[in-house]
Amino acid sequence: MTKKICLFTIPLIAVLGIGCSSNANETTNASAADQQTAQATTSPGPDNSEISTSVDANGTRIETRTFRDNSRIQKVVVTTRNGVRTVKATSRSGEEKVVDTTENVLEATGDKVADAAGFVADKGKDATAEAGDKAEDVKDKTVSAGKEVGDKAEDVKDKTVSTSKTIGEKTVEGAKKVGSKTASGAKKVGSAVKKVIP
Repeated sequence: MTKKICLFTIPLIAVLGIGCSSNANETTNASAADQQTAQATTSPGPDNSEISTSVDANGTRIETRTFRDNSRIQKVVVTTRNGVRTVKATSRSGEEKVVDTTENVLEATGDKVADAAGFVADKGKDATAEAGDKAEDVKDKTVSAGKEVGDKAEDVKDKTVSTSKTIGEKTVEGAKKVGSKTASGAKKVGSAVKKVIP
């Protein structure tokens, strides 16, 4: 029985020893990669962004451009591994997409990178802007309609004044005619009275 336990224990110890040395190598490799990544450089980028560049132990170059105030895109990461370039963009909501573009995403505007990734603008902001535009249109139409109403009122006023003048003139003319006919009638009546009285 003791021999059987020993036979199982020895290989078990050997496996554990190999596992430990493997973990130690991984830890050493990870430390080297961390040291290599720790040598990252950061510089200001266009369109109010910041670009961080690092190269890992395997020679993979990682360039991360972070946008400070773009409403559509948070960051874009360009990874160059063995001469193959991969571009990944992350939207403000955290959605990640691989971007297939010939544009230099480290220099292009944030909106161009967002367009290339297919990130749409916030629909709430679009709706607000569109509502503002429509309100502006309504205001313009209201002002235009107000001017039209004002012009028509002016026309009506002019026609009323014109009609009043015409009526006044006709009334005066009619009164003159009536007055002259009345005077003429009075003269005739007066002469008829003279004829009756000898």
